[in-house]
Amino acid sequence: MSTLPQASSDRFAAVPSAAMPVIAAEGIGKSFAGVEVLRSIDLALAGGEIHALLGENGAGKSTFARILAGVHRPSAGRLLLRGKPVEIGSPLEAQRLGITLIHQEPISFPHLSVAENLFIGGGSGGPFGRVRWRDMAAEARRLMDGLGVAIDVTRPTGGLSIADQQMVEIARALAADSRLILMDEPTAPLTPREVETLFAIVRRLRSEGRAVVFISHRLEEVRALCDRVTIFRDGEHVATAAAADLPDAEIIRLMIGRPLKAFLHKEKATIGAVALEVERLGRAGRFSDIGFTLRRGEVLGMAGLVGAGRTDVARALFGIAPADRGRIRVKGREVAIADPAQAIGLGLAYVPEDRAAAGIFRALPVDQNITAAAPGKIARYGVIHPAMERTAARRAIEKLSIRLASPRQPIGELSGGNQQKAILARWLMTDPEILILDEPTRGIDIGVKAEFYDMINALAADGRAILLISSELPELLTLSDRILVMSEGRLTAEFDRAEATQEAIMEAAVPRRRVGAGA
Repeated sequence: MSTLPQASSDRFAAVPSAAMPVIAAEGIGKSFAGVEVLRSIDLALAGGEIHALLGENGAGKSTFARILAGVHRPSAGRLLLRGKPVEIGSPLEAQRLGITLIHQEPISFPHLSVAENLFIGGGSGGPFGRVRWRDMAAEARRLMDGLGVAIDVTRPTGGLSIADQQMVEIARALAADSRLILMDEPTAPLTPREVETLFAIVRRLRSEGRAVVFISHRLEEVRALCDRVTIFRDGEHVATAAAADLPDAEIIRLMIGRPLKAFLHKEKATIGAVALEVERLGRAGRFSDIGFTLRRGEVLGMAGLVGAGRTDVARALFGIAPADRGRIRVKGREVAIADPAQAIGLGLAYVPEDRAAAGIFRALPVDQNITAAAPGKIARYGVIHPAMERTAARRAIEKLSIRLASPRQPIGELSGGNQQKAILARWLMTDPEILILDEPTRGIDIGVKAEFYDMINALAADGRAILLISSELPELLTLSDRILVMSEGRLTAEFDRAEATQEAIMEAAVPRRRVGAGA
């Protein structure tokens, strides 16, 4: 049992000073369609701190943040704003109360200018409701200059990078003089340099006495940035403590309910016959001379830096962007894979890197997303049978422990980890012999990673051949029987499990200047 401060026994014990909390939650609960996703949450957030909110996907972090920001109303409990009870009925009301939520994918009006986006809802009006355009632009420039960000405030936000759109969101919070700023996975789409810029600004917000809630699954970022840590598990508040007092292993144990070492393991699998063979495969401008074999029961890892060509190889194997030279053999027979339908017919399945753009049908319900790749299994005489579809989807949901309110819930409402489970469930319905998994655990928390590791081990033990593309070297080293390394569109190394190390893999992944290249 944890000895860390528990919210249920000492509600505000972990507030770092005697000052009144900016906001406090007392007994907050939330249900969707009868499913309880938050239970009796007690938590106080103080000014002048960066407070990490951690937990598995589906633990309730984002739901809690959205309650504070007026997106959802609690089903139980109450909120105290600077000690006084308050009901936050909408995001606009939250903004007026000094609370801003910055989403992972910033929300803006893409056809309006940066300045217009900053002052939607007030702050730029003149007499008789007229907009003071010149004053608005000048104030917008002052805010952006104060953040140290060079953005033309007259340009539409739709043309900005995600990082710059986040800066606009932060500037909007400053324009509204927000005292509580909630950031939900803000670094997921950012480059390392953009993350450094964001961290510098977040630290400045703390120095101004604002409260910042930082929702993340990246423990290294929590270590670099946060003062306190609160952990949710299964909709409950497990612990709150100073970040310095919680080792990573203890955070993970509290998040998932078991020690880290419990899932950093590789199940012993029986390696069987060759399932896939690739010989001198190439696609102009993308990759060349790719050759390898993949056997039944084997997990073949593929490492490389961004842009190395790993995803291009996966897309070629699945017929999305076919190779223009080389040979592919499936179970010893040479094939030419021209499109995904042909790949599926040959027993291949592909879980793509970008689940939002290429993996899910966002507006469709979960059950239709799961059954989309295997219509023959839910149809009679060529017509989709709703009862068969529901039954097949329900079985997959139970088997992969997908957390949702209902199979009819739009998949876009699920957490990233549960979306990824649904995509895997879809392809398992096709009963593939060869699974291509491209960054299957990117953007999901440590607990769901544990489940994915178990599933990958189980699929290999079932005799399926798995090509695992990952940028996380510990993941590759944990799961792979062999590891291939790509750099600049070519294979540069192959390691057996026993000889693979992070140092050796990185040495092979770093591009080398070719003889004759310019100085």
